[in-house]
Amino acid sequence: MSQKLNSKSEVISIRVEPPIKAALQAAADREIRSLANMVEVMVVVYCRAQGHPLEGVSKDTLPNAKAPG
Repeated sequence: MSQKLNSKSEVISIRVEPPIKAALQAAADREIRSLANMVEVMVVVYCRAQGHPLEGVSKDTLPNAKAPG
């Protein structure tokens, strides 16, 4: 019996100060992304820049996403 990977997205809820949300929305708008997708991009970029493993995330996911600098 083969095991199916859970391909459903997880739901998270966060509370941020209004200026942080505005900055996130502005970044998402500039890149024509949803807020959720912008958060995903930022997490992937951060984890890769800091050397944190991203288990279950393909190296092909955002292959050009690099931390600024």
